[in-house]
Amino acid sequence: MKRYSQLIRHEGNSGLFDIIDVAILATLSGIPIHIHAEGLRGTGKTTIIRASRNIFPKIERIKGCEFNCDPKKPHCPLHRDLSPEEIEKLGVEKVDMPFLEISASAKKGTVVGSIDLEKLSSRENPQAALLLGTIPRAHRGVIFVDEINRLADTAPDIVDILLDVMGTKPGRIQIEEVGLPVVELPVQVSVWAASNPDEEPGPLEDIRRQLSDRFDFVVNVERPKDIGIVRRILEGSDLEEDIDLEMKKVTGFIEAQKRLNEFHLSDALKTTLASIYVNFGLESIRGIESILLGARLRGALLGRSPDIKDIMYLTRYALKHRTDEKNLAEILKNLENNNSRVTEPIQKTLAEHSDRSTQSRGLEVSAGKDKLSALRRIFSFFPRALGGKASTATDPKCIEVKAPPHKAVTLKQLDFSECVKTEDELR
Repeated sequence: MKRYSQLIRHEGNSGLFDIIDVAILATLSGIPIHIHAEGLRGTGKTTIIRASRNIFPKIERIKGCEFNCDPKKPHCPLHRDLSPEEIEKLGVEKVDMPFLEISASAKKGTVVGSIDLEKLSSRENPQAALLLGTIPRAHRGVIFVDEINRLADTAPDIVDILLDVMGTKPGRIQIEEVGLPVVELPVQVSVWAASNPDEEPGPLEDIRRQLSDRFDFVVNVERPKDIGIVRRILEGSDLEEDIDLEMKKVTGFIEAQKRLNEFHLSDALKTTLASIYVNFGLESIRGIESILLGARLRGALLGRSPDIKDIMYLTRYALKHRTDEKNLAEILKNLENNNSRVTEPIQKTLAEHSDRSTQSRGLEVSAGKDKLSALRRIFSFFPRALGGKASTATDPKCIEVKAPPHKAVTLKQLDFSECVKTEDELR
């Protein structure tokens, strides 16, 4: 199995790398993000997803808790009623963020939980107890479902469980066994999946549209088309350097999680997203919610406020499975026009200030120093164009204006000798 940093990023798979980064940060921050990678066999979907475990940050849990209880928000039957002092006595430990898999042949008992036969048949102390399934053990981590389209076709009972897990954030799971009280748990799990839409039984949205809509982002993964990229994939890389790179990724997620609350979408971007939902007749609002959350997470990863370009980038993955290609193309075109309108008023304002300043104030631009001075005066209006406040040094009222000695005239009114100077005359 290749490590994460041994994987080669290229144009056909870069979207999956980006969305995985967003999903890891979301999971670490307690906000599950569900992602689905689609593509032909051999394009590396499953390899990339499984190798991502190498860059998972560790999580803190109550010592020994198989439910992965957060010490600050315990949720399991054993710990949810304990006081902070009692939890402190039990102790806290750091463990790897869970990464568990559900196969296409999985059974309901292994996914949800069942009676613990070992404890039930114990000679010394027989007791009825639950054996936790894959989903509750993956709390605060990731569940990976390979070939999810096959699972949706052959195991509708497991799909119903996934719908409960993915329907809200956090989701929920109910464990029922004869002779035991019903246990209902909140589950904070990110579901990652992969499938080949060209193989039986076909694309997930055609099999179980309700499940498809639960995925925040669907990414199409394609094969590399560059010979150099293929050679790099075959050659691999140095393992020691890879581990250092992976540690930097882990540190990056931890730092991004600390500053997540610093980044929010502007009211203008929220209005843009709302208008997309209404004007383009989207069936599910989950797509807009995914873009909104994804933009915040992406902003924290990049260390800047999210902008319209982040919205455009995430829209293609958030709406790919929620609308048809034509409608998606129209939405992206609308966002592109929105992006143009953001910069046009600023450019227009600068141009207008430039014209007014040059014509009415007669800025001297004949010599080099005068040109530089003129440009400074023109761009002193830039803060105002952005809605800011100009400083005293650049306030137009404080700028000394020198009028030209004569009234300006057009070139046609000038004599030829006034327009062109010989070298002798210039000396």
